[in-house]
Amino acid sequence: MPMLHPYVLEVPMSWFSRSRLITGAALVGTAAVGYACAGGRSASLAGTAGAAERTYVAPGEYDELYAFLSGGFNGQVGVYGLPSGRLLKLIPVFSQHAENGWGYSEETKPMLETSYGFIPWDDLHHTALSQTNGEDDGRWLFVNGNNTPRVARIDLTTFEANEILEIPNAAGNHASPFVTENTEYIVSSTRFSIPMPNRDVPIAEYRAQFKGQISFITADQPGKMDIAFQIIVPGFNYDLARAGKGPSAGWMFFSSYNSEQANTLLEVNASQNDKDYIGAVNYRAAEACVKAGKGTRAAVDYRHNYMDEFSRVARSNRRTSVLQITPAECPGIMYYMPTPKSPHGADVDPSGEYIVAGGKLAAVIPVHSATKMLAAIKNKEFEGELEGIPVLRYASTIAGEVQEPGLGPLHTEFDGKGYAYTSMFLSSEIVKWKLGTWEVVDRAPTYYSVGHLMIPGGGTRKPYGRYVLAMNKITKDRYLPTGPELAHSAQLYDISGERMQLLLDFPTIGEPHYANAIEASLVRERQVRFYSLAENRHPQLARSARESGIERTGKMVHVRMTAVRSHMTPDNIEGILVGDTVMFHVTNIEQDWDVPHGFAILGAQNAELLVMPGETRTLRWIPAKPGVYPFYCTDFCSALHQEMQGYARVSPAGATVALTATTNNKTAAGGN
Repeated sequence: MPMLHPYVLEVPMSWFSRSRLITGAALVGTAAVGYACAGGRSASLAGTAGAAERTYVAPGEYDELYAFLSGGFNGQVGVYGLPSGRLLKLIPVFSQHAENGWGYSEETKPMLETSYGFIPWDDLHHTALSQTNGEDDGRWLFVNGNNTPRVARIDLTTFEANEILEIPNAAGNHASPFVTENTEYIVSSTRFSIPMPNRDVPIAEYRAQFKGQISFITADQPGKMDIAFQIIVPGFNYDLARAGKGPSAGWMFFSSYNSEQANTLLEVNASQNDKDYIGAVNYRAAEACVKAGKGTRAAVDYRHNYMDEFSRVARSNRRTSVLQITPAECPGIMYYMPTPKSPHGADVDPSGEYIVAGGKLAAVIPVHSATKMLAAIKNKEFEGELEGIPVLRYASTIAGEVQEPGLGPLHTEFDGKGYAYTSMFLSSEIVKWKLGTWEVVDRAPTYYSVGHLMIPGGGTRKPYGRYVLAMNKITKDRYLPTGPELAHSAQLYDISGERMQLLLDFPTIGEPHYANAIEASLVRERQVRFYSLAENRHPQLARSARESGIERTGKMVHVRMTAVRSHMTPDNIEGILVGDTVMFHVTNIEQDWDVPHGFAILGAQNAELLVMPGETRTLRWIPAKPGVYPFYCTDFCSALHQEMQGYARVSPAGATVALTATTNNKTAAGGN
């Protein structure tokens, strides 16, 4: 098979007819020979000694940065070190994870409960680090579930999801979970507008019956995430968001498309208008409206799930109402800024003055001014109104347009030195341009079809400005082939000089849509190394072999087990009957770093347990037939790891075999 040239793109034929702003001739020229315009192209250092030196991390040394890449359709978060690109960890959030039992163990199953029941998967698109004064602070990472609308908090002392909140009145939770400057709120908004409340209506009545919503979710107190209020908005598709700062402090900006409110063949029908909108939400004004008693408490059904800090047992609570407000009853909480065309990004520069929109079908990159927006609101420079939301005049808010940037602009980040970097999906490149003059000063090819990009701290007041990471949608020939399904590709560029320089390619887990990176020093020294056995409040805890045991209640059998290098107590169990449900409660009684123990038993229809030091985890096992079933530690822990095993005897239903649990022929506590 011939290799693809870096600038030859497979462009859908529909692109040649559906856009009024991008012409077929422009696409053909660009796809064939690259986008020839201002800025030139950066030279690549990839494959050179210089690139290797800049990305090399010596054995025993640490990377400069933690990078958190969303996993997309795997429902997880990949943690990488930068600049090396080394995969450090996979954090399961919305998807079951057989490697450590997330979503399989009895303690973690409640984290995946929703109003639709137990949902073992989701599509995790976006990440957002907690902030203090507009800067990343290293406490938490927030992520979104797109399919079953949810947001989650990951504790960066444990790298574990410890809270998940379902979003009612939502479908396609895409414009999420972006944070305000002091993490007062994270946000969620609807990619797919739906009837509200959701009910049986003809799809053809989309314009009349379907609505969008924007949720502001309290996020500054662990274990207490909830929806402060929902703003009911027109039934567009809401895409991405960023909080304001400086002159735009107290505002949140949302991109939206499908202002046509099409409900079929959106590829064509949602691309008719030359402009869609950036929604500017004054959330301080919304707070005041709520405080004044406006809004309606609507009946809903959603779940709040959280992991108890001491028992390490998750709980799922049902919630049944949410406060809803509308722009019509709360004037001044929201304005639309017309923006060409089908905007994807809504990105705010470090000063808070500029709001950059990435119109997927636009021939320019429009940049709005916060100062001009506020003046236009004050002077009522409106061109109309949509369901109580004033529409500002484009000329009244626009600061400038980046001309001929490339094709398919999506997402923009900032280096803190006066420059912006925009991903160009169709022309497969990153374009660097100057804030204020809107001049393209550099462009670098990506391999291939970059979606999002990320500058460490690029959405904050103080970006780090050393690297930009491209997350590419097409891999093709970049790595050794692995059949039809290929890993996605990330590429790291040095942006410390005038020109971008490609340093590194590395494959990624899942399909990263967005990422964050943070100085390792803000996270590294705060790590929990093990859980305190003295503080463990699990109801089936065994702190030592003396506290291990077994007991029966009807057909439910509880086994309290300890694991320590290199044996399990008890390791011989008898008296289990066919038809019993056996709960193995395994406590790792080690109190040292990096000494996990695993547990698995023959015939278990779920996954292993991976139990951290000081922690208790539970595996549910229902034996289907008589026999002797081995169990063992699945995590190599010592020279005698292979000897860390035991047996469970299962007798026919109705047998009179005594229930016993022993180690070295000594009966464990509670055997009967």
